[in-house]
Order: sequence, then C-alpha cells, then structure tokens
Amino acid sequence: MSADDPKTLVSTDWLAAHLNNPDLRVLDGSWYMPDSGRDARAEYDAAHIPGARYFDIDDNSDQRSALPHMAPPPEKFISRMRAMGVGDGHQVVVYDGMGIFSAARVWWLFKLMGKTDVAVLDGGLPKWKAEGRALEDMPPIVRDRHITVQRQSHLVRDVSQVAAASKLGDWQIVDARSAPRFRGDAPEPRPGLRAGHIPGSTNLPFSDLLNADGTMKDLPALKAAFEAAGIDLDQPVITTCGSGVTAAVLSLALERLGHPRHSLYDGSWSEWGMYPDLNVEKG
Repeated sequence: MSADDPKTLVSTDWLAAHLNNPDLRVLDGSWYMPDSGRDARAEYDAAHIPGARYFDIDDNSDQRSALPHMAPPPEKFISRMRAMGVGDGHQVVVYDGMGIFSAARVWWLFKLMGKTDVAVLDGGLPKWKAEGRALEDMPPIVRDRHITVQRQSHLVRDVSQVAAASKLGDWQIVDARSAPRFRGDAPEPRPGLRAGHIPGSTNLPFSDLLNADGTMKDLPALKAAFEAAGIDLDQPVITTCGSGVTAAVLSLALERLGHPRHSLYDGSWSEWGMYPDLNVEKG
C-alpha cells in the first residue's frame, strides 16, 4: 500500500496537489475534550484549509442518545451531508487541529455509512500550517449534492455484543485510552464514570500509533505497535476508548494494515463505565 491512500490516509503534499479538484471535499473534523479549553468551531472560523467545510461531530450524531456523539441514523447523516454539499462521487479528506485525533472518527463514520472514498489528512492542520500552506477564513460556497448511504453494521458494536466478546474472548477488545486511565489509576474526564477497563481488554494508547509530528507511523511500525501490545492481527478486533473518538484511530491503523475484521464500540467507556452491572477490571 502506498503512503498516500485516498481510502485511508493522504499526505499534505497529496492534498495540496488535489485541492482544486472539483470532486474533492475537505472537512474540518476537529473536536476536543470538554476540558481542553479549545473551541473547534471558532478555530475553523478563524482559519481553515481552503474550501474546507466544518464537520460538527456532536451535531452529526444521534442526539436521541444520552451518550456523547453516537453515530447518527442514516437519514440524519444524509441530511447533514447534503446541506454541506458532500455527496456521491466526491473524494473526502478529513483533518483535525491536533494531527490525527477526531478526524479518524469522521473517517470511520463515513465508512459506517458505506462511503469508501474518504481519507484522513496525515498530520492534520498542524502539519499543514507548519509547512506554510494556504489558509482562509471564508466559508465555502456550498451546493446541495445527492448522497446515498448503506450502513455497514459490521463496523460497529453495541454494549451487549462487547459484553459477549468480553466473556467469550472470540474478539480482541483493544482500548485506545491512556495507560493510567486504562489501569484505573487516573480519573475519567467525564463525571460519574467508574475507573478501569473492560474485562479481558488490551491497552494500546492511540498516541503509540503516531509519530512526534502527529503523523501516523508507517506500516511496519504500526504492525510492531499492535504486536507489542499483545494483539494478534490474524484475529478480529473491537476498538474502544472513552467515547468512540480515538478508538477510530486504532480502526484507521487496522484498515491501513489490511485487517479484515475490525469493529468500533460506539458507546465505549462512556457507556461501559456508567453501568454498575457491567464488570470492571483495574491494573
């Protein structure tokens, strides 16, 4: 697989070369933890990659759920994308303001909806800015575009499916949170959640898959990171994290590696850590 793959990950050079393509849609998928002190929308309004539309992860979610930014029903996704002028025949590139963080969640959401021509910008906005590339503060001119979706249910897991996997061990559960949060040594950023991890799960912090400049490690290094964490890449994987955002970084890496069976636990620890009848492990 080449370094640039329009179905997973593209470089800033690739995006710069294709930026004027009329069938390209660039999305700013920035999202930050509630305690970060950063405002993703305000940052987009101040400066974004030319032509980029702002993809609001919280708005593009199932707001009937009490859990944060759960995947929306297909009809809501269709409505939001049409309003953004994103549709069939478009190559989508998603970036975020941290390098590779929330953009992977947007990538996964498009994949869930059956859209395959979508990639994450490697290194995101920080790398684009560091290279002195063009920015603008004007919103793009948007024209409605038809979009068809077909939800790929095999790419997502709910709490009952994850509980079964935890009990049976037929799927590896891999947690993208930091090691202190996984062990239960650090408090959860969301109030009311227990500390610890899903019984039988393995920890691979998403940051272990990234280089110092926020780009994703190359394929041999990605493979080594999974194997060092004790993950068998020949067996199916469920990715999880705090609220289903950084789990998608693991999913993106698995897709880069050609892993055939990986799903994301959408509720993640925001759901598991909330219910006292679900067992929790520490250490």
